[in-house]
Amino acid sequence: MLAAAAAPVHAAAPPISAFFDNSPFNGAMLSPDGRYLAAFIGANDKRDGLAVVELDTLKATMVAQFSDTDIGRAQWVNNERLMFSTTDKTRGQRDLRYAPGLYVVDRDGKHYRQLALRRNEFLRSSDDNRDLLPWHTFMLDQAGAQDSDYVYVADAGYSKESGNSEDLLRLNTRNGKAVPVDHPGTARSWLLDQNGEPRLITTLDKNIESLLYLDPATQQWRTLISFDAYKGSANSFSPLAFGPDGALYVISNAGRDQSALYRYDLKNNQLPKQHMVELDGFDFRGKLIISKQRLLGVRIHSDAEGTVWFDPAMQALQKLIDGRLPGTANLITPPTRPESAWVLVESYSDKQPRRYLVYNTETKRLSEVGRVAAQIKAADMGPCELYYYKARDGLQIPAWLTLPPDGAQKNLPLVVLVHGGPWVRGGSWDWRPDAEFLASRGYAVLEPEFRGSTGYGWQLFRAGWKQWGLKMQDDIADGARWAIAQGYADSQRICIAGASYGGYATLMGLIKDPDLYKCGINWVGVSDINLMYDGGWFYSSDLSSDWKQYGMPVLIGDQVKDAEQLKATSPLLQANRITQPLLLAYGGADMRVPINHGLKLYDAVKTSNPKVEWIEYSEEGHGWALPKNRIDFWGRVEKFLDKNIGSPK
Repeated sequence: MLAAAAAPVHAAAPPISAFFDNSPFNGAMLSPDGRYLAAFIGANDKRDGLAVVELDTLKATMVAQFSDTDIGRAQWVNNERLMFSTTDKTRGQRDLRYAPGLYVVDRDGKHYRQLALRRNEFLRSSDDNRDLLPWHTFMLDQAGAQDSDYVYVADAGYSKESGNSEDLLRLNTRNGKAVPVDHPGTARSWLLDQNGEPRLITTLDKNIESLLYLDPATQQWRTLISFDAYKGSANSFSPLAFGPDGALYVISNAGRDQSALYRYDLKNNQLPKQHMVELDGFDFRGKLIISKQRLLGVRIHSDAEGTVWFDPAMQALQKLIDGRLPGTANLITPPTRPESAWVLVESYSDKQPRRYLVYNTETKRLSEVGRVAAQIKAADMGPCELYYYKARDGLQIPAWLTLPPDGAQKNLPLVVLVHGGPWVRGGSWDWRPDAEFLASRGYAVLEPEFRGSTGYGWQLFRAGWKQWGLKMQDDIADGARWAIAQGYADSQRICIAGASYGGYATLMGLIKDPDLYKCGINWVGVSDINLMYDGGWFYSSDLSSDWKQYGMPVLIGDQVKDAEQLKATSPLLQANRITQPLLLAYGGADMRVPINHGLKLYDAVKTSNPKVEWIEYSEEGHGWALPKNRIDFWGRVEKFLDKNIGSPK
């Protein structure tokens, strides 16, 4: 018989703030020529700023920093100029009064200019504001050509009926003048080509998604494909990027279970028979790596992030870097138009948060630039591995298991941590603060990729349609029982926890499997599917009418046809069956899962269950943006778990 594990020991564990405080360093990016590095830095209790380092001399210049807000995102416009936006890390969703805005500055800190407003100003009081773009102007996720003072930016829109839309503007970053790009339909997203010019748009009309291509030969838009956005089709695909020669690379299942990377045949409007890159057991996820107008490789994301190099020189460089940085995944990014010998390296593992380094291929010098969550030491973190177990109907379910750093592996208190979405991929072999925090406190953490999750193939995703509270819920319980059978978990000390959909699954788990779960933690979780459809006039939701009409009936359930199922899978309607200790936490400004989900549930549960705790962060939205609230919440979670499953019974 396995001996019972001792209660978790916290004395040597890193403080909660090490996991959940804002990091003073938040990443870096090379200039197109590779001579300069831009980094997001907020040292000495100052707001996050944007610094530029001349790599050959290591001279650093803080080129942008505000006293009342933080630098949020940035891009190199060209080798001499940066564009950036802001984010206020001291305010929650309720208290946000400003949009990100849009700014540019030279790499030496000169020629600073504001391009877009940070709020809606109907009456502009100064000439300086007269020519600024509206507050809903945003950077694209694509850098563009990076060879002039021009960029493309998004003019974002939103309607209650159809959700988000995105027009495109061609913007001169020196004088602030912008010209709209003409296009058919209502664009949802854009893809720039190898020259940084708009070449592809995605539109959504009710439930029909279309991909339109601007043919350079005719200068006319033509439709490549249209399909049901929620059901998909056998030959549907999503565009990834244009290659240096103008080829379109796309991701598609093409009749397979897992998606792969294809080079699309634009001439004949069809997918080729042969894929370029596939990932064993995973849908393709990644991006092209292009330098000197050559496709050098593909950044991939299977169990972890890595790189498939086509270029022999980059293969050799990867081997060299891996030898210098053993035990970590090392992601190399070369400059797009190199005029120097520097490359950027991101190094990480399941135990180590991201480190950013630069490597000189001529001098062989490897220098650390900064690291995220610098208080975290790899020796204090627990290992994370991907496992597979069979659900009760035979479906193979992936699951991430994180164990405590002290080497304990048997008969542990277990937290079943359920990801939100639910149509997302939950875990990865990476350092993730929530799982590692719990492991540092002595808990095993199981994160099932239950049916409905994406990233592991069409079969797993499709099997989750209309299975909220049913087979999706069974998958999670089967994962907990697998952990018991493998000896990892003490069957008497299991708690289920999660946010958003994970909060819904927490509530349904307590209802369906009361003998399995001894307690539950639900934050910002759905408590009733009908409330997602009809939340009431007082609590506004950001779910569009089209999503409710075309998406939810297919993926979750039809309010009329599936009325009885929605009742049977409603935690709110079965709240009297929740008898275990329950911790509830909600944001007062949440528009994805409005707080009435939590208030109604709390009122219903507490009438028969005195062991329910309520937390409201009035300024927060769908999750905790503020460090003080993250630290407070996880401190409460730690006490709640210690009380209910921390010691052997």
